[in-house]
Amino acid sequence: MGKIDENKKRKKEALYNTAYELFITKGINSTAISDIVEKAGVAKGTFYLYFKDKYDIKNKLVSHKTQELFNAADDALAISGTKGLEEQLIFIIDHIVNTLMNNKPLLNFISKNLVMGALRSTLITGEKNANEIYEKFLKLVEQDEYSYTDVDVMLFTIVELAGSAGYNSMMYEEPLPIEEYKPFLYRTIRLIIESHRKRTQTS
Repeated sequence: MGKIDENKKRKKEALYNTAYELFITKGINSTAISDIVEKAGVAKGTFYLYFKDKYDIKNKLVSHKTQELFNAADDALAISGTKGLEEQLIFIIDHIVNTLMNNKPLLNFISKNLVMGALRSTLITGEKNANEIYEKFLKLVEQDEYSYTDVDVMLFTIVELAGSAGYNSMMYEEPLPIEEYKPFLYRTIRLIIESHRKRTQTS
């Protein structure tokens, strides 16, 4: 990466970090673009190179934070040596849930776009970050000892379930606090994966 690209990346990261800090402390409605660029130390024109408005940077921040959370879970998965699609997907979801439980400002910021729910946007919007995550999920599926049918539907169902149910459990303890709810959630995920596993034909 050249100096110009590095400088662009640095400025964009500064905008992301500053916007996130202001959004979680002041709130989105009380944060102006001028607040973001002033605190980030960049020109207003630089902001508009990357974002349409403050709601655009907010939406992209959700995807950005999703990428960071998944990368951390993916790194932990590699170190853990966990094998098998069921165990790997549950490891990733559990890692992300635990991270969010220890970072309530991030959980509140992502809100109903909880990371696993935001992940489903790859099937709808084609966001770059979501696609990167989705490709990694597909790789886990391909590396598993079993083959699966309707993989897109399987992954969509899992992330939608983990997103909506996990959010309600973490934020409102409904239907149970997350630690009590995890066994039910993960048991259902296992059943979803099993239902998409191709059956071996025997003579």
